[in-house]
Amino acid sequence: MKKTIITVVGHDTVGITAKVCTYLAENNINILDITQTIVQEYFNMMMIVDTNKSEKSIAVLAEELNELGKEIGVIIKCQGEDIFNQMHRI
Repeated sequence: MKKTIITVVGHDTVGITAKVCTYLAENNINILDITQTIVQEYFNMMMIVDTNKSEKSIAVLAEELNELGKEIGVIIKCQGEDIFNQMHRI
């Protein structure tokens, strides 16, 4: 399993989760865990996904998710689990 961490942050609007999940499904990416919160008008979502069956590299996925984020008005970041863990360890 190739775990990847995806974060989505921005102003809350209708369809953010649907658009991100549609992109993932179209790229054969399975959602393993998902959490989202809305604080006042700010949307925050974190997903752990399995990218093992996707034909695209994490770099390509990250760029395409970044572009999707721009289209829907949020910031989407995508990192491999190992890089995420290194960046967030104490």
